[in-house]
Amino acid sequence: MERAIAHFNARDWPSELAEDGVTLAFDERHRRRIRLHTDGGEEILLDLPKAKAMAHGDGLRVSDGRWLAVRAAPEPLLEIRCPTPLALLRMAWHLGNRHLPTDVTEERLRIRPDHVIEAMVRRMGAEVTDIVAPFQPEGGAYDDHAGEHDHDQDHDH
Repeated sequence: MERAIAHFNARDWPSELAEDGVTLAFDERHRRRIRLHTDGGEEILLDLPKAKAMAHGDGLRVSDGRWLAVRAAPEPLLEIRCPTPLALLRMAWHLGNRHLPTDVTEERLRIRPDHVIEAMVRRMGAEVTDIVAPFQPEGGAYDDHAGEHDHDQDHDH
């Protein structure tokens, strides 16, 4: 079995050379060593020197020289939209205050389904929609994907 032995952030590898990929949910993308099945059906051992939070668009170098693309799998999410940019900013603050992994853009927030949080954001005037989409939450200031939208959640408290 071939091994994926190196991880590269999205901006640091030749993505046009990817021969295959691995599509993984958010929780499956923070690993050091695990058996993976590529999108093309090949079995690959992820064998990194240390655990790595992989983001959509990242690359894995295989021991035989090939490249694999990391893809975020669609998963159930709540999409939160607010009537004004200030309301969205306040909503992001409240979610962050609860340390919830949150996928952030200028127009919306995405979180994992949670009926208590859903009730809270609705009470605050947000529109909430159940969706299925890739989940790539913000990783924080100390994440090596910081400054990009391709982030992961990794807090040290």
